[in-house]
Amino acid sequence: MSRRLARETALQVLFQLDLTKESQDVEAVVKHWAAEFGVPETSIPFAMELVQGTLENLAEIDRRLGELAPEWKIERMAGVDRNLLRLAAFEILYRSDIPGPVSLNEAIELGKRFGGAESAKFINGILDKLLAKSGKLES
Repeated sequence: MSRRLARETALQVLFQLDLTKESQDVEAVVKHWAAEFGVPETSIPFAMELVQGTLENLAEIDRRLGELAPEWKIERMAGVDRNLLRLAAFEILYRSDIPGPVSLNEAIELGKRFGGAESAKFINGILDKLLAKSGKLES
């Protein structure tokens, strides 16, 4: 199973839903992007869990991220950065089966690939604070 591809798929879905602000069939959108990325069938459920979990906890995730980056309103963050932070925050806060440093490292790598020049540093700074507050820094 490729969790990296599942995370890339989840990022694409979250970005699309955030950008369009339209109500969409999340499962259909996940399957579309999974096909686009060539995600193995066994990885699609993980991508779906990430998207659904992030969306279900979005208000709390955004609140927590806002506390950690008071100089940045969530809406003002670059779309890729915002959705990567949300995705990683979901893993850190709600997925005890995923070590915190793994979530952090995956978000940084995806930030390097899909974000801007400063995305990795920005994501690292905020998620490092979240890891410390959550107690998952050493997981």
